[in-house]
Amino acid sequence: MNVRRSAATLAASAVLCVGAAPAALAAPSPSPAPVIPSGLFGKNDPTYDGVWRQSFALLAQQTVGVRPAPQAVEWLTGQQCADGAFAAFRADAGAACDAKTLRDTNATAVAVQALKALGGHDEAVKKGAGWLKSVQNEDGGWAYNPGSPSEGSSTPVVISALVAAGENPAEVKSKAGKSASEALLSFQLGCSAEPAADRGAFGYLPQDGKLDANADASAAAVLAALGKGPVVAPAAADTPAAALECPAGAKDPAAAAQGAAGYLAEALKKDGHLTVKTPGSDAVTPDVGNTADAVIALAAAGHKQSAAGALEWLKGNTAEWSKGNPAALATLILTAHATGNDPKAFGGADLVSALNATGPADTATATPKPKASDAGSSSSSNGNVWWIIGAGAAAGVGIGILLSGRKKKQQL
Repeated sequence: MNVRRSAATLAASAVLCVGAAPAALAAPSPSPAPVIPSGLFGKNDPTYDGVWRQSFALLAQQTVGVRPAPQAVEWLTGQQCADGAFAAFRADAGAACDAKTLRDTNATAVAVQALKALGGHDEAVKKGAGWLKSVQNEDGGWAYNPGSPSEGSSTPVVISALVAAGENPAEVKSKAGKSASEALLSFQLGCSAEPAADRGAFGYLPQDGKLDANADASAAAVLAALGKGPVVAPAAADTPAAALECPAGAKDPAAAAQGAAGYLAEALKKDGHLTVKTPGSDAVTPDVGNTADAVIALAAAGHKQSAAGALEWLKGNTAEWSKGNPAALATLILTAHATGNDPKAFGGADLVSALNATGPADTATATPKPKASDAGSSSSSNGNVWWIIGAGAAAGVGIGILLSGRKKKQQL
């Protein structure tokens, strides 16, 4: 998910790096700047994140009582294919989706949740959920690209959408009889995982038969296992997060969520935030987006105090990261909401005004303010661009990552 929101940054970085190389290695002239639809949030190329950032922006506005501009909602609904799916972005929404349209489970999942939260889009929500169920893998999970192996990040994102649409993950089963809940739990590292600090975490994809702990997957899994999305109402109770109970391990989704929350709480303690290694080097940089995701997940699990340090770090270290970035601003608004903070005074910034400024102008304060709900997508997590800038320095890496949709980062 972070890759999708940062695709334009990666493309720009790759071009700059190639431009500094010898003339023999120079890249072809860049394509003309894309035309940004008037109803779309953000000014950057929407090719890889249009539906994602629009959905998060609408979710955030709805959550804080801002009535989204009609053209912003119309743009999102116009992106849906006749079969219910969404692509990351369709420049010509008037043309019917065909076999070449790259349908995207994650974009579909977050769009379903945004439209459900807005209300009045029952048919679109139903069709979106129906398409998601139609591309469920035999193991019960989902991939970012339908037909690929199930992933520990895409599976919880889809589950959160299905819950928002009124589905029970335990009853959403593949043709092989495997449920979505079973698939989700299969990505959790149990009591035999080493190092012990990784126990309770969720992984992204097995490598050589082994799952590695992944913060993005873990934060998304907490929300999905609790039947929530990123719109989390502040919890009345607040207890410290605890490690996965061993040797018993997690026996059900609720216990799995608490185990993952324990992993995230410990991961945040090391630096006060999550970090990531830049691909191709040993450089370690802050993982801002997944830090915000982790704070939301801990709040959803009832462990706001375990996220307090990371929350304060976000307040002081996200101004440049989120500037003009609707997905990043929306994620921070939802972080503030989940932890009972004012998004109009988050580290001295008015996130709501900043988000509104990236989209259509005719927004207004809704009356009455919508009731807080748990509709939404994981998300996973969100908007981190730091590692991608470094990645652009490696010749040829940009296009490969962009086309892959989601290359998971190594979480430290």
